[in-house]
Amino acid sequence: MRLQVHAIHFDAAPALLEFIQKKLEKLETFYDRITSAEVYLRLDKSESSKIKNKVLEVKINLPNAELFVKENGKSFEEATDLALEALKIQIKKYKAKRQEVENKTIKEVTNSSEVAEEIEADEL
Repeated sequence: MRLQVHAIHFDAAPALLEFIQKKLEKLETFYDRITSAEVYLRLDKSESSKIKNKVLEVKINLPNAELFVKENGKSFEEATDLALEALKIQIKKYKAKRQEVENKTIKEVTNSSEVAEEIEADEL
C-alpha cells in the first residue's frame, strides 16, 4: 500500500508519521487489495477556545471504490485510532457487499448454463 501523509500548515514529527503508517498497515489484514491511502492532518482552532483540536482525514483507495473517514481528537494518535476503527467497519462492509455481488454473478452464470444445457437436451 502506498501511503501519503499531508500535514497542513505545520510540520509533523517523524514519530507521528511512523505511528500513522503502522496503524494503517494493519488495515491490510482485513483487505489485501488496498492500493493507496492519503492522510491529511490539520489543526482546528475553534473560536470559543484556544485549544486546537486535531483533525485527521483518511482516504483509502480500493479497486473500484474509495473509502473516507474524518475524525477529531485531542491528539492525532487518538484521531488515528478512531479513524482506524471506522475504516475497519467500512472495509468489512465493502468486502461483504463485494462477495454478495460475486456470489450473485456466479449463481446467474450457473443458472444460465443449466438453462442452456436443458434447451440443448430438449432439442435432441
